[in-house]
Amino acid sequence: MLMAHPAVLKDLIEQYETLRMVHAENGSAEAGRRMEDVAYTLCVSTGTRDVDAALLAARHRLPAARAEDDALLAT
Repeated sequence: MLMAHPAVLKDLIEQYETLRMVHAENGSAEAGRRMEDVAYTLCVSTGTRDVDAALLAARHRLPAARAEDDALLAT
């Protein structure tokens, strides 16, 4: 499986978190649609099926995450 570059994953995480806050604050339908689009892209980019797993997998791939620390994925 191809893996997205960490810079792309970081950008997707930031977009998703920002859109989630905007959607929570004002319930904008546009923000909700964009959030769903970014969530889908995160899932495809990480090979997961739900956004929570995608966020964990993406964060684990960032340079700041320690490669030997798999605690983020243990659920």
